[in-house]
Amino acid sequence: MQISRVSKMKKINSILIIGQCSLHWGRMEFGNIGNYYIAEPFFEELRRVFPNAVLKTTMQFSDSFCERFRIRTLPLECYYDFNSGGNLETAKREFESAIGCEKNIESRYIEEVESADLVIDFSGDIWGDNADFLGKDRFEVGLYKDMTAQVLKPTVMLAGSPGPFSDERIKKLAKKVFEGFKMVTNREPISTRILKAEEFDTSHVVDSACPSFLFQQMDKAGVSELLRKERIEISGKPAVGFILCGWNFEKGPYGLWPREDSEYETFVKTITNMIDKYDVQIYLISHTNGFKVPPADFELIRGRDYPLMEQLEQILDRLGYRESVTLIRTPYLPKQIKGIIGELDMLISGRMHGAVAGISQCIPTVMIDYGHEPKAHKVSGFAEIAGLEEFIASPANPEQLLETTERCWNEKEKIQDMLKKRIPEIQEEVRRQFEMLKDILN
Repeated sequence: MQISRVSKMKKINSILIIGQCSLHWGRMEFGNIGNYYIAEPFFEELRRVFPNAVLKTTMQFSDSFCERFRIRTLPLECYYDFNSGGNLETAKREFESAIGCEKNIESRYIEEVESADLVIDFSGDIWGDNADFLGKDRFEVGLYKDMTAQVLKPTVMLAGSPGPFSDERIKKLAKKVFEGFKMVTNREPISTRILKAEEFDTSHVVDSACPSFLFQQMDKAGVSELLRKERIEISGKPAVGFILCGWNFEKGPYGLWPREDSEYETFVKTITNMIDKYDVQIYLISHTNGFKVPPADFELIRGRDYPLMEQLEQILDRLGYRESVTLIRTPYLPKQIKGIIGELDMLISGRMHGAVAGISQCIPTVMIDYGHEPKAHKVSGFAEIAGLEEFIASPANPEQLLETTERCWNEKEKIQDMLKKRIPEIQEEVRRQFEMLKDILN
């Protein structure tokens, strides 16, 4: 008699989510609006695919967010302690302990890794040099956290745009860590091409798309009520949104303030041309918020981009365009902002995820590239995914931005028809990367 032996499929019951997106409380939910566009669908998809799994994360979320997705938030210090100068030493010791070279160290991080069936690194576009803008040795610390996880449990990296890597020593370590992931999904194809050029092993990389393409705006009735309260009437004239941030100026750094009126010349020229030539109403939209934190009562406040939009409004006012320009002055939650963007006829955005808010709703969109270092290849990557490569413009080239904006306006029906076909395909690509996790242990 022949006996068949069927191996039991391993099931994922517990997932630990770490990565460079592990930031202080409120940063992912109430700061840069694009962060939340990513975070909400990321956890929605994890919950869809793993409805009963325990989800723990070093990312810091509000109680309501944690309750909604049944997440347990771990202390931020498990990943990176902003009040300590010893993060790198701690991370190295954890790795030495994981490989058996150091015994009996106390580490909450190791305990949590060991209790998980799967570890996910969620680092977005800061798995590389950009991580070090957050804190000393931040990227190297993250690499050791990844290596420790890889020794102990299957580890993947999802929805990232890795790079750049300027330090050769760190790049060598990053290559080793990158090879150790069971699977990597990049949210745009340019990252994969850059990694190949840098001689990273990309055999386990899957080109996908950003979870932000799944983010849902508030309903139309809610948007109409919101606009009514703010006495904003998006009707009559065609509505064109304009989003600007510190990355779009030729002169850095991102947070430079104050800025000279002359630095806005490229943007002013584009806006006034649209008003003069096509009789549109321009809506200036800040795509960042701020917030008051305990012990003060929580309150959403204007973010770091708002002063730029306000100065731009003042320049246009002095030039005689007051009646054709509306500044959105109230700070709104991400679903509300995306709802407002959905009412536009066209969007010009210097924020990548502001552009996604338009593109994902089939709004013809022009993307303003970064104007100074560090440049972000994600802009070109996202445009390639959406089929909008010819609608990226450099802020250093006034004529290019003006001409690209005109072309987008003149081809807006064609662009909209294209996006109506492409967006469902992109959204399916996003979902597929989470589905692939189900068999990662087998």
